[in-house]
Amino acid sequence: MSDPRPVIPPIRPHLLITGRPGVGKTTLIRQVAERLAPQAAGFYTLEVRDAAGRRVGFEIVTLEGQRRLLAHVDFQTPYRVSRYGVDINAMEAVAVPALERGLVAEAVTSLIVDEIARMELFSGAFVRVLEQILAGPKRLIATVQQSPHPVIERIRARADVQLWELTPTNRSELLARLLEHLRAS
Repeated sequence: MSDPRPVIPPIRPHLLITGRPGVGKTTLIRQVAERLAPQAAGFYTLEVRDAAGRRVGFEIVTLEGQRRLLAHVDFQTPYRVSRYGVDINAMEAVAVPALERGLVAEAVTSLIVDEIARMELFSGAFVRVLEQILAGPKRLIATVQQSPHPVIERIRARADVQLWELTPTNRSELLARLLEHLRAS
């Protein structure tokens, strides 16, 4: 005899937002974080520009307001992405602790990460805290680079992850769709 109850697909708690560089992933994740506050913890990255308006680096900003320079054209480190030297100590002193605090904070239900990409993935501590988040009960909402990377491919392949693509066409409606999805799950 067949079961008359409807089949309900499993809820996929972790959301990854991808898209081309410059499409608005950071803007979207900041808007999501603002709507989820104070039940969200984590960080986003901002571009750093010089007086002429040229991008010269990236800064980490936690949802609690801590800031630290992550990458800069003038940094001389062994960790490089394109023309930027990367300070993995910034990840481990600011971003990782923000996520760890969120993991243990009772009021926090969502952890925000902008972004999971080569610069951030130089930090083994960051990769470990990502694994803790993915294994735990709290939702990860993160932006993720489109280009392949072994850690990113492992995350994308998980059954409890949904990948949403931000494009110029859906940019104006994706925030409302994401918030509705979060309310429904």
